Amino acid sequence: MNIKMYESELHVMEVLWERGDLPAKEIAGVLNEKIGWNKNTTYTVIKKCISKGAVQRYGTNFMCRPLITRKQVQVFETNELIGKVFHGSRLEFFNTFLKEETFTPEELDDLKKLIQKIE
Repeated sequence: MNIKMYESELHVMEVLWERGDLPAKEIAGVLNEKIGWNKNTTYTVIKKCISKGAVQRYGTNFMCRPLITRKQVQVFETNELIGKVFHGSRLEFFNTFLKEETFTPEELDDLKKLIQKIE
C-alpha cells in the first residue's frame, strides 16, 4: 500500500504498531507523555490517518486499528527517497549511504550476510 505518511501521522502509527489496537483517548495519552500533544491534536492526526486508509476506526470508544504495517511505510518512504534524491538509482543510494556511515564490525557482518542472502 502506497501511502505518504507525515511525521505527525507516524507518531500515531508508531503507538499503534507498538501497542496494537487502542482507543483514541489512550493514543492521546501516550502522545501527550511522549511529545506533549493535547487530545485535540492527536484526534486531528488520527482522523487524517483514517482518511488516508492507514487507520480504521471501529466499535465504541473510538477504537483504532492500524491498516498498514511499519514495513509498508519503510518500503514506500525508501522508494520515495531513492526516486526523489537519487534519480531512482538504488546503487547510488547504497553507495552514498555506505560511504558516509561508520559501521561497527557486527553491523558490517550483518550487511555482508544480507548481501549473501540476496545473492
